[in-house]
Amino acid sequence: METSLYQPVKAFLEAAGYEVKGEVGACDLVGLSPSDPPVVVVCELKLTFNLELVLQAVDRAAIADEVWIAARMSKGKGRETDKRYRNLCRRLGIGMLAVSDLGDVSVIVSSIAPMPRTNPKRRSRLVREHQRRRGDPALGGSTRTPIMTAYRQQALICAEALLEGPLRPRDIRPAAPDAGKILLGNVYGWFERVSNGIYQLTETGRLAVMQHRALRLAAQ
Repeated sequence: METSLYQPVKAFLEAAGYEVKGEVGACDLVGLSPSDPPVVVVCELKLTFNLELVLQAVDRAAIADEVWIAARMSKGKGRETDKRYRNLCRRLGIGMLAVSDLGDVSVIVSSIAPMPRTNPKRRSRLVREHQRRRGDPALGGSTRTPIMTAYRQQALICAEALLEGPLRPRDIRPAAPDAGKILLGNVYGWFERVSNGIYQLTETGRLAVMQHRALRLAAQ
């Protein structure tokens, strides 16, 4: 699975000085430099190099300063050995990374030219989501589990707090700054208002908390 590539590529970019998180704004992997404004690096993951991977990278060019693609090092003659494929990436300014079975990362093509930024709104959303997340809760390349966005993280904090009984948004706000908006919006159907300004957890919310706890235990 693509998630097997995430940790090696994350370590590679962290060694270059970026703070890396997975599954941010539809990108498999996003790294931000500590500078202000940050340099934005995006990497897309696939088990093999193919045209779809290049097309994804081209789309990410609108929101990133550097774009990379990464795939498993093939045992035979894969795309990484195809001069035409490498030249295409080079002309587009897309870097290529190959990951060995042992997790070693090799640079096939360097991302030598900054990719053009043509959509500052998308870029700003990407940076904002990366900065608002606590830690790195999602493996890049995940496709079968809900993405742990910053919003979902805060919603789960609210749900955990309400397990003990009804509360006001201000009671939860120290741990979840957007508690008021989240409880009122009730995007996931986890909360219900029992009186003026007081919320409790629904059965759907209770089940979500239990599932989240089970996932955390499985990951330990």
